[in-house]
Amino acid sequence: MAVPAVALAKAVAMSLSSEKGRKAIGWVVAAVLSPVILLVAFFCSLGSGAADHNRSAVELCFYGGTVPAGIPAEYRACIEEMRNALTQLDTVTSQVGSLVEGESGLDAIRIKAIFYALYFGTADPASQDLQKFTDCFVTYEERTRTVTTENEDGTTAETEETYTAAVPITDLVQIYENIGAVTGSEVTPEQQSNADSVYSLLRYGYTGSGSGFIGSDVPFIGADGFCSPIGEHWRNVVTSEFGNRIDPITGQRRGHTGIDLAVPTGTPIRAALPGTVTVSSYDRGGYGYYVMIDHGNGLTTLYGHCSQLMVSVGRAVEAGTVVAMSGSTGRSTGPHLHFEVRVNGDRVNPRSYLP
Repeated sequence: MAVPAVALAKAVAMSLSSEKGRKAIGWVVAAVLSPVILLVAFFCSLGSGAADHNRSAVELCFYGGTVPAGIPAEYRACIEEMRNALTQLDTVTSQVGSLVEGESGLDAIRIKAIFYALYFGTADPASQDLQKFTDCFVTYEERTRTVTTENEDGTTAETEETYTAAVPITDLVQIYENIGAVTGSEVTPEQQSNADSVYSLLRYGYTGSGSGFIGSDVPFIGADGFCSPIGEHWRNVVTSEFGNRIDPITGQRRGHTGIDLAVPTGTPIRAALPGTVTVSSYDRGGYGYYVMIDHGNGLTTLYGHCSQLMVSVGRAVEAGTVVAMSGSTGRSTGPHLHFEVRVNGDRVNPRSYLP
């Protein structure tokens, strides 16, 4: 059901750059396509059950447990085959991880999440070359070190030896390019988005642990194609509006360039519209870890104070793609998302755009 929403978003992108035009086309679309919108809502309600089903499959594959008796034999086989493949992948990842030096180790969860997104439901996923797959997440370097040995007479000697070190790759774009080169098949945006979702489930525990924000695991897209960055319940967590306010740090009145949405650290942050990532970095001055997306026709959005960035500069995203995880980095007093909408460089009130 994502295709109609994405097509609609692209069709009205130019009108979105004007608040008047955005509201006009939104009501026209709602009136003319109301039967379609109702069908979308109906299938999304069915999809919520499918989402629970998919989350259960992830938990069964990664955490074990008894597969319910009512699950079809084919689906049961997929779960058991993926469990076997992940067990073998753990072994290979551990071997590669032992070659990593320093505090920044190999992200085993990321490796397994991408593997799951690519191979769940395929015939015998364990038959993949797991070593080559894991190698896509590191670069190997030849290094030298000094080794001290003790002689029989009690004296010591120092010698230089060469060894191989694995350096983790943090750029997801590079990782996906490596996987494409190894498998001979490009990793699609849909597969990347699925991998992001699986990763967030595993890393931040959206099911069971309660660390996520309710509703944030499903994109919430309005009739005009604009997606809420945190899900349908954004209205319930607005802590600071756009415009003049009392600064929470200085206590002085000053302009607020966006809208603040209080969500727990680790809540998935989604792209508002299709576009291209132009910034994915850390700003010491205020935003902390933040992402900016260019949606074309002068319209850009910004997502600030994140705990983790999920996309790199140049990445093409769709409405609803997970681009970051919420946090409290930069000039922040607590976990929240600072969300901005800009038209031709001018900051405007995000409330006029949020669904």
